[in-house]
Amino acid sequence: MRLSIIIPVFNEGKTVGKILKKVQDLKIANVEKEIIIVDDGSTDATQSEISNLKSQISNLKIFHHKINLGKGAAVSTGIKNSKGDYIIIQDADLEYDPSQIKDLVKPIQEGKAKVVYGTRLNRLPNLKRDEKTPLFLLHYLGNRFLSLITSLLYGQWITDMETCYKLFPRKAVEGMKLSAKRFDFEPEITAKLLKKGYKILEVPITTRPRGYDEGKKLNTIKDGSIAFWTLLKYRFID
Repeated sequence: MRLSIIIPVFNEGKTVGKILKKVQDLKIANVEKEIIIVDDGSTDATQSEISNLKSQISNLKIFHHKINLGKGAAVSTGIKNSKGDYIIIQDADLEYDPSQIKDLVKPIQEGKAKVVYGTRLNRLPNLKRDEKTPLFLLHYLGNRFLSLITSLLYGQWITDMETCYKLFPRKAVEGMKLSAKRFDFEPEITAKLLKKGYKILEVPITTRPRGYDEGKKLNTIKDGSIAFWTLLKYRFID
């Protein structure tokens, strides 16, 4: 099995080197890795950090956008240039630990699923850690709401539609028109995979949420509203 790990990056100079090393160190039995990093118009030290590690990381492909186009656009560039049997998305901000990718791959290898998502939210809110601030509690509630809407519209129970960890066969997205430029990539690809008849298996994962002072870019109200509209739109068109 060949796995394409797509890493979209925008101004993650402080963490991109660490995440590349973690992905490089990831070992999964009977899996060959292809690492695809897409620098989405970064203006900080991201590009130099990537260049410094290029010779140290095998099977690494690097692509650059001249200007910032958004996460969805960066992921689409990665998908178009991938060669793996399966594709997974890995953020560059260290919220998601690449060592957990093997837990998502396992059901694929065992023939139990074709699409696997890593869920952070198959639980009650953790008011002492992840959801200890009002803003992060709002993130939790907003994501659970969007996941509920996904479940109602598309007929499959999902707890974490917005998760970064989405593992799917490359053939599932071949010829798939992906229009999302920003964080609306998450609801768009979920909607289109479900409409194609793929069942999504969720595997519990843990994350280390970072704050806005550390570079978090998601806007709960704005991006949540766009995600809601995206789910409605693709239920009935395209």
